[in-house]
Amino acid sequence: MAAYIFRRIVSTIAVMAMVGIFVFLLLRLAPGDPAAMIAGKSATAEVIAGIRHQMGLDPMPVQFFRWLGGMLRGDFGISIFSGLPVLELISQRLEPTLSLSILTMILSVTVGVSFGILAAWRTSGLVDRLLTAFSAFGYSVPVFVIGYFLIYFFAIRTHWLPVQGYLPIGGGLGPWFVHLILPTVALGLGFIAFIARVTRASMLEVLSEDYMRTAAAKGASSYAMLFHHALKNAGVPILTVIGVSFAYLIGGVVLTETVFNIPGIGRLVVDAINNRDYPIIQGVLILTSGLYVLINLTVDLAYTLIDPRIRY
Repeated sequence: MAAYIFRRIVSTIAVMAMVGIFVFLLLRLAPGDPAAMIAGKSATAEVIAGIRHQMGLDPMPVQFFRWLGGMLRGDFGISIFSGLPVLELISQRLEPTLSLSILTMILSVTVGVSFGILAAWRTSGLVDRLLTAFSAFGYSVPVFVIGYFLIYFFAIRTHWLPVQGYLPIGGGLGPWFVHLILPTVALGLGFIAFIARVTRASMLEVLSEDYMRTAAAKGASSYAMLFHHALKNAGVPILTVIGVSFAYLIGGVVLTETVFNIPGIGRLVVDAINNRDYPIIQGVLILTSGLYVLINLTVDLAYTLIDPRIRY
């Protein structure tokens, strides 16, 4: 196990290095010049060049090695437009994004796995048919469409929930939760459908095995068959899809925070892209990539807890 973890850490460093180079080059090669945006349309080339030097937008190799040296020291740079450290800006926006992400995953895993188990147990029944229709809906409808529909019905028409915005958890657990209900549901519907379909398919495969028929012949209860035998043996694919969902969650958070006007990291990235604020974009992408790699490592290690036959 220790050797496997060491190999994964080494491979993680290589992956993060490739991600860093790709992000750096992609941003620099994309159209748009922040110095020209600040200088204005009537600025001369000399003025733009002076602003570029003041902003640290030197030739690309110089920028890269300066940025790499800062990254190795834990310094993600200074925002071009605000003049504040990137880590400070990220930390200011971290609570709304973490709150939305954690609530979404709790909702998705709880409801998705439950629906998948029930649909597999009562295959071809009403729940199974409803799950099939719901999965098609969750896959095909974009997050922002669901978000606008929820806002129209639950906020504008009925006034049951707030339209947009976010209240910190320090201001009260109730107001914090109420402001996150709509964005959590909008972001979580697709993940619920995804996890439920995979859970159903994995459970159906296990329920058709010979040892499940043997357990039923011995008089095992439905609860024991579903949760003690079937779910445990179907856990590896389910855990895998939960880990993969985190990757899609990153992109969904950006859209959801924009629709519901949540001042999180997603909104920070959107504003940074519009302003060509390279340090912020690089810092957020590096942190999210590292988080995703760490989650994948955690999922791989968790396999051994679900299936003792897996050894590293």
